[in-house]
Order: sequence, then C-alpha cells, then structure tokens
Amino acid sequence: MLVGGGVRIDDLVVDTDRGAVRGVRRRGLRMWRGIPYAASTEGAGRFRAPSPRAGWGHVLDAADFGPVAPQNRRGQFIGAHPRLARSEDCLRINVTAPDAAGGPLRPVMVFVHGGAYSVGSSDEYPRQGECLVRRHGVVYVSLNYRLGALGWLDFRAYAGPRHPFEVNVGLRDQVAALEWIRRNIAAFGGDPDRVTLFGESSGANSVTTLMAVPAAGGLFSRAIAQSSPANAVYLPEVAAHWATEYVGVLSRLVDDDDLESESGEDAAAMLLAASPSVLADATTRLAQRTPDENPGTISLAPVIDGEFLPVRPLDAFRDGTAHRIPLLIGTNDREGSLFVGRISILPTTKPRIRAIFANTRKKSRKAIKRQYPGLPERRPAADFAGDFTFWFPTVKVAERHSRYAPVSFYRFDAAPRMPRLMGLDATHGLELFALFEKFDTLTGVGLTLLGGRRLYRSVGRRMQAHWTSFAAAGAPSEGWPRYDERMRRTLVFDAVDRIEADPRREKRLAWQEFVPHV
Repeated sequence: MLVGGGVRIDDLVVDTDRGAVRGVRRRGLRMWRGIPYAASTEGAGRFRAPSPRAGWGHVLDAADFGPVAPQNRRGQFIGAHPRLARSEDCLRINVTAPDAAGGPLRPVMVFVHGGAYSVGSSDEYPRQGECLVRRHGVVYVSLNYRLGALGWLDFRAYAGPRHPFEVNVGLRDQVAALEWIRRNIAAFGGDPDRVTLFGESSGANSVTTLMAVPAAGGLFSRAIAQSSPANAVYLPEVAAHWATEYVGVLSRLVDDDDLESESGEDAAAMLLAASPSVLADATTRLAQRTPDENPGTISLAPVIDGEFLPVRPLDAFRDGTAHRIPLLIGTNDREGSLFVGRISILPTTKPRIRAIFANTRKKSRKAIKRQYPGLPERRPAADFAGDFTFWFPTVKVAERHSRYAPVSFYRFDAAPRMPRLMGLDATHGLELFALFEKFDTLTGVGLTLLGGRRLYRSVGRRMQAHWTSFAAAGAPSEGWPRYDERMRRTLVFDAVDRIEADPRREKRLAWQEFVPHV
C-alpha cells in the first residue's frame, strides 16, 4: 500500500521510476545505497554519454554501496580501498534521510566527491553526511561517476562510425544523476525544487562547471563550491593533445607495437579492448607527467566542447550566462601546502613557476613576487601555487556571479595543532573533517592527536548550520553578509569566526594583473 510521496507503509521500500528499492535503518537514519541512476556499459559503451537504466521487476536491495569507478589505489592520490568492488558500471546513487517519513518535503544536499577526477567514491567515508541529516533534517545524496580516462579525456579524434566517442562523459554522468534526483527524490522525502549541489576540489570544479552547462539548468537551485580549481577547464585542442599522449602511454602498457599513431581505428580498438585496470594505470602515468610538461594544468578536466559545455565557465560567470542561482563559495587559508611529494601537481617547483611567469608581463611578475617573499622557496611556492590554482579563480567566480545572483564567500583558517606543526596549516581539504565530523578516521585521529577536536567540532557545527540554512532558504545563517565587488565581505572560519572586508586586497590586485586570462 502506498502513502503520500510514493513511500510505502514499510517506509524503507520506495518506488522509483525504474523500480522499487529497499533501504535499511542504521544509526537512527534511513539509507538507500547503490541505486543505479544510469547505465555505462562496457565495450562499445566506453567514452559515451550515460544511457537510461533499464527497470527491474523486483524490489532492489539497496543496503550497500555500489561499485566504485575503476582507479588506482597507489597513484598520485590514494584511491579506493582494494576491498571495494570496481566496475565501469559504477553509476550509483545513495540517499540518506531522517528516520521519520512523511511531512513537508525536505531540502536536498547532493555531494560530488573530489579526487582530481582520478580517484574517490561515495564510499570513502560511509557515514559522510549523516550529521547533516540527523542534526538539520536534510536529505543527503552522494553519487559515483566515471573517473580517469573513462570520464575525463577527450577521444573524439579517434571516433568512427562504429565507436562514436563523446566528450565530458564524467560531467554527463553527474547531470544524469541530477536528472534522477529531479524525478525521484520526492519519494524519499526530498524537495526537488530545493536541491543544493555541493562538492570539494574536483567535486567543486564540477559544481562551478555545471553552473555553465545548459543541460543542468533547473536541476539544482543552489550551489556550494569548496576549493574549486574553477579555471581547470580546457579548450578542445589542449584536451586533444592529452588524449594523444594518453594513447601513446596506453600502447606501451599493452605492448602494442603494431599501433600506428596515425590510425584512429587501431587506437579506438585499443581503447575499447584495454582492461579497466590498465586504463587506470595509463591515467596515472599521464597525470604524473602533466605538471612538468604543462605546468599549471590538470589533464583530467572538463572540456569546452561548444555544445554540452559551450563556453569557459569563468566567461559564463562574467557574462551572466551561468545559472543565476545562489552560490556559497570559498577556499582554505593555505590550499597549496598539501601538494608535496607524490601529490606535487601544482606549479611549486622553479621550472613550473618559471613557465607560469612566462605567460605574463615583467611588471606583473615583480608585483606577484612581492606578495610571496622568498619565491621559489618551499613555503612561498606552495602559497603561490595554491592561490594560482584555487584562491584567485574562486575570487573571480564570486565577484562575477555576484553581479547576477547572491554570493556568500568564505575562507577556512581553522587548523588543529598537528597540521600547524607539520607546516600545512588550514590546507586543501581540511574543512571536510570539520564539516562532516570525520574524527573517527585515521586521518581525523592524526589531525587532532595533539588537540583541536573541540575546536574542529565547534567550527564544523557552525559550518553545518550555514550550509543547511543555505540549502533550505538560499542564504546562510544570520550574520554572514552577501559578497559584492565593492566590499568583498568574507566570513573567515576560525576559533572565533569573523567578517573581513576584501581580505588580502593587495594580493588580489597583483593577481588581477598577473593572470588577466582568468
């Protein structure tokens, strides 16, 4: 028997447009895991947009997370645990809702995980989002999407009648997930007209990019971007170069001595035949080369294809063609300090910095050097690279979008004692441990080993209140003023939060002259 919103008297069984799913009740919440939202079949379906999922004629068990996208465990970044199943058929979505069914529809918060478009999954921290649901009554949604070459390289140059490869496949996966949410979330108690899309790092890049994707219009009504490398979106000719390099790397891995570099048919056959694990290995090797061969870029990224993604997102924000919805956006205090050793992907070395400097005028270079005394020493180089990649593009997104829609801007400065002693301070990704209360993970325990858990819990609770207020009403909690180009009022999260007007103004003006292309 059905009651309002498609929820059965057994409130763990919910009807979707493809069939019924049975969830579980855990830790006082209702959860549905691993629901297929679209199809990405192997073989001929590789490098193609997702297709509608076939229905099922039974009640689908939705107790466990679905398979994660193929990825390396030990590449540049630490990928999904080996115990997690991997599959190209990874397009799965997860819903967590309050225990009580019925009543008014609730705000929906959809999280897009980060991982440089090469690693990660919605199963990284299985309890993620539960604090938002339990404390603030939202419906929390997470998803898997295709990663690496399967989702973020442009192989159209090798397309043919038998293999019509497409571009921005991972981004299309995310749109398909949002379409599923639009059609189905009311059955789980969520309001399809109050969907907030939020993400961190490459997940935040997805958010700022999807704001410029016409097909995503109307699928979310607010956006939160945490540390978005918003300018990491590239022209087709740049993406084609990386695709060519990738094909060369892959041919060496599969030992294809017969592959003719000019033969699109042979390359396509190799791309279609290679195992997912080999594709992931080739992705890692390409990604490792990119920071030195093309400093300041990331080879796995959205592509400005002129159709699905018609223009550069930063240009869409400037011209007012981005979706005019409320935006909450910001970065951490020292984004770049994390990217050392194996994950040194930013322009932090002397040759990489020199390559960035070569793209601007001598006068502008001197102004920037004054902002980073000692450059290219390690600390100033990390701050230069973090500002180049994350902070300044985020400032440009905020100022441009504020001309057309409400913007709330933040900086996250809070850091426990351990990361400060390590020289990381409030680095990239650290705010996730506060926001999601990830204190029981190995990293969370390590971060607070010398104290700081009380600080992080307090900061996280304030963030949660702002984030969920924004999801519910389109504005954060009282006391956080709107951002505009004149005052540039920014909320700084720290032991005691504060509002600053145009923080780091001199640095902003120096970057304005240094990177006019942003």
